[in-house]
Amino acid sequence: MKGDRVEIVVDAGDTTRTYEAVAVRAGRRVETAVRRGVVEVSEVTRSGTVVRTARFMAARVLALVEQPVQVEGPAPLRDDPGQPGRGLHPAE
Repeated sequence: MKGDRVEIVVDAGDTTRTYEAVAVRAGRRVETAVRRGVVEVSEVTRSGTVVRTARFMAARVLALVEQPVQVEGPAPLRDDPGQPGRGLHPAE
């Protein structure tokens, strides 16, 4: 979902570097995979097409933090003041 983030902290010799992958458009998500010594972080569309990818050597990755977007609960049901008697009501 838009807003999904993955932070990657990588050992760069004498210091560490932090990279961030973010799903920047609606309907996109961020996926991670660890394969054959490589950590791969990809931004993917709804249909599964990869938009961009970042690859890191797994031996150099210190931390991989996935931060999904915060989803709020559904909006409370209420009557529409413009249409008396025709609003939505919770199931009883």
